[in-house]
Amino acid sequence: MKIIVAGTGFVGLTHAAVCSEYGHEVYAYDIDSEKIAAYRSGERARIERYVNEPGLADTIADNLGRYLFFVEDIQPIIEGTDAIFLCLPTPPKPNGSSDLSYYMSALGSIAPLLAQRTDQRRIVLINKSTVPVGTARQLQQVLKEHGVPNFGIASNPEFLPEGDAVEKSRRPDRVVIGADTEEDLRIIRRIYSQFVNHVRIRYIETTPETAEAIKYLSNTLLLTYISFWNGVGARIGETFPNVRMEDLKRGVTSDTRISTWGSYVSNGAGGSCFGKDIQSLIYQLQSAGQPANLLQSVYDINEYQKSYLIDRAVQEAGVSFNHKSVALLGMAFKKQTNDMRDASSLKVVEGLLARGVREIRAYDPLAIDEARHYFDPNKNHLFDKISYHTTVQEALRGSDSLFISTDWEEFRGLSRTIEQCVEPPYLVIDGRRMIPDFDELVAHGYSYLAVGSPYLSPNGQA
Repeated sequence: MKIIVAGTGFVGLTHAAVCSEYGHEVYAYDIDSEKIAAYRSGERARIERYVNEPGLADTIADNLGRYLFFVEDIQPIIEGTDAIFLCLPTPPKPNGSSDLSYYMSALGSIAPLLAQRTDQRRIVLINKSTVPVGTARQLQQVLKEHGVPNFGIASNPEFLPEGDAVEKSRRPDRVVIGADTEEDLRIIRRIYSQFVNHVRIRYIETTPETAEAIKYLSNTLLLTYISFWNGVGARIGETFPNVRMEDLKRGVTSDTRISTWGSYVSNGAGGSCFGKDIQSLIYQLQSAGQPANLLQSVYDINEYQKSYLIDRAVQEAGVSFNHKSVALLGMAFKKQTNDMRDASSLKVVEGLLARGVREIRAYDPLAIDEARHYFDPNKNHLFDKISYHTTVQEALRGSDSLFISTDWEEFRGLSRTIEQCVEPPYLVIDGRRMIPDFDELVAHGYSYLAVGSPYLSPNGQA
């Protein structure tokens, strides 16, 4: 099949690369010439400046020039194309609705080219972007207005977890296709032929509207699991003495009816999807006159988690951050990525600066360059207080307290490293429960404050 993938962010780049592995002729299209030049180079460092995903740069390099091509102009390649995947950003507006301007702009450029093509074989435009329910019909109307002949529309939402996107593209749990006609479904079955009759992977065919809704419900349910444990489980562990959070989770999820996914407590979930998608669904339901109280609570709990540990440190540990130095471990929203979109660390930095810290000593294995972009001193002079470090030890030295914000494996079990780098009195704020032997740390004179646990101090006060 000849495929165009419009948009080369996290979703589009991964989809294009993996599709090319199956022998399809894939053209990844983007108007950002610097991005395209980086991808064309096949060089890991240049590719990972834009999308840092395990295995992705190697997949691109392996297929580059054979099955995978990067273009800034799709007019020369529009003839003979079987499908166009739309993988474009749909960020939230201030009112929570989805901003479809990037989507509609790309569509406005592509539609006239489709109308002018001489090869009028059937072509299917397929949404992989997360778009409001009913967007496929808008796409259909735009194409009709431009006089595009012999086309179909479809929805094929992505369910890619960052940090494992390549493997999940190769071996997804499900492939959801929403299309109107058998002709369009046949084309898409050829694209995904390796999944159609797979014994493990669920290949689901439905309507475009149902496919669009599946994506929203999937992401909001996942965030609901997370917010339940943070809003209920963590509060129980922080309120009642002698509650062991890890045992609590094991005991509850031993019931096979209860999901183990999301049964962790943390300083909030981030990333490009959860917050954006739940806000969009709230807006869609409320605009239709439907209540969205549950979804609003889920969203509010998650946002609260991102900053509340700083308030606990002040209220329970009596800490004043004014003119103090804080080591911040983790800037990315989760491990195995450099993505900082909606990361908890953004709220942590905001909260610490608001409380007058002298310095934030930041370290992350992958996201330091992203952090420099987010915290540009030219945009806010307070960001001058952030210093960037190349190791955990370097970030710790000279700090008065520690905040762990990302679940990188190298942050797990840091007790000995902490003791080697800083002396008590010293407060460890653990937003990811990365220090299982915290009792030993407390016994050696350090204070410990974690999500899901009471404040622990060496003098026995809690």
